[in-house]
Amino acid sequence: MAIFRTRYYGEVNVGVGGRITIPQDMRDDLGIEEGDILTVRVEENSSGTRQMVMWRSEQQAEE
Repeated sequence: MAIFRTRYYGEVNVGVGGRITIPQDMRDDLGIEEGDILTVRVEENSSGTRQMVMWRSEQQAEE
């Protein structure tokens, strides 16, 4: 199991239909490109606070 540490925080805008805009500098840092699929997990702690965690899966090499 991997243990992650926080590198930085940022803000994303929520638009029409719940669309979120990930800032360009974050996309560049994470290697997120148009057409990538992100996995999303919603976590909840014992006091009921929820958070959303996203990650990009490693891309499979095309044959």
